[in-house]
Amino acid sequence: MTRAHRLTPADARRVAVRAQLLTAPRPTDVLDVVRHLAVLQPDPTSAVAPSADVVLWSRIGSGYDPRELQDLVDGQRLVHLHGFLRTAEDVALFRAEMAAWDVAARPGVREWLAANSAARDDVLGLLRADGPLPAAAIPDTCARPWRSSGWNDGRNVRMLLDVLVARGDVAVAGTEGREKLWDLAERVYPPAPAVPLDEARRERNVRRLRALGVARPRAPERPGEPDDVGDAGEPAVVDGVRGEWRVDPALLAGSALDGSAPVGDAHRTALLSPLDRLVMDRRRLTELFAFDYQLEMYKPATRRRWGYWAMPVLVGDRLVGKLDATADVRAGVLRVAALHLDVDLTAAERADVEQEVADLATWLELDLVDQR
Repeated sequence: MTRAHRLTPADARRVAVRAQLLTAPRPTDVLDVVRHLAVLQPDPTSAVAPSADVVLWSRIGSGYDPRELQDLVDGQRLVHLHGFLRTAEDVALFRAEMAAWDVAARPGVREWLAANSAARDDVLGLLRADGPLPAAAIPDTCARPWRSSGWNDGRNVRMLLDVLVARGDVAVAGTEGREKLWDLAERVYPPAPAVPLDEARRERNVRRLRALGVARPRAPERPGEPDDVGDAGEPAVVDGVRGEWRVDPALLAGSALDGSAPVGDAHRTALLSPLDRLVMDRRRLTELFAFDYQLEMYKPATRRRWGYWAMPVLVGDRLVGKLDATADVRAGVLRVAALHLDVDLTAAERADVEQEVADLATWLELDLVDQR
């Protein structure tokens, strides 16, 4: 039995930051970055810039051009699946689940699809003839409406499309503005054979741990992409934090069997998207980084502490504050309303943060307006 690696919280943070490609030197290739991170969340909110672009800018720097990401999506080298962008070759890791949907799905959903089998045929026939299409161009021919607690009532077509994605019949073929375009999965996904179900789940855990560095073997369920990693990697304990962890041994120094501390990295400063994978698991964020953070865009303005789309600020292996900034593209400016610091920074660290703010404005091709 492999002896558990003993990590300090600082060790664990360095592993996590290193795994997320937030150390120096910076990566340079967009596809390689997404492949390493395993997923990229394409949220349309653009208070500063779309989240997926901010994630890539945080890693690559101002040399990143958002058209590179769009070209990869248009060329179907990156595909939408379960709410995330993934490399096209990763679809093979989900095909077994798609094939098993009729058995594994919740009975109520299976019954709803069976009752709407004619509508399913209508959607597939329309996409075969005219796809890709936005959901608004697909007529609702469902014989039985979708019933929920209220959030999805009246959204028969969108719910049907989601079910057909889960079955592997339909896929997101791209976007038109903020609207997803839908097509037959066979025209979007590469024709790779399915990886057997148990093997696919193990491999997804391995890739997730590679991207996270250190993670819980079990975590609360989250739609689309979990935060846990099963038995991937090797066991670890984090001083002062209760419970089990798993760590990617490739991110540890020495033999990965001697419990040694993580390899030192060239630290750098980064401004992160609120949807960055480093901060999305709020429990891990508290346990390892002792960082108090919530995305406040859904709160009334009077209840926000840090801002509508406040960006977490990373300095080395510490999350030290939040930047409240807004891009006003029409006015040609990036407005910085506040920098909320949780800890005292040295003069050099403060200068690095200010340089990242300036680099953000440069990347956005906006003038920096400091309203602090």
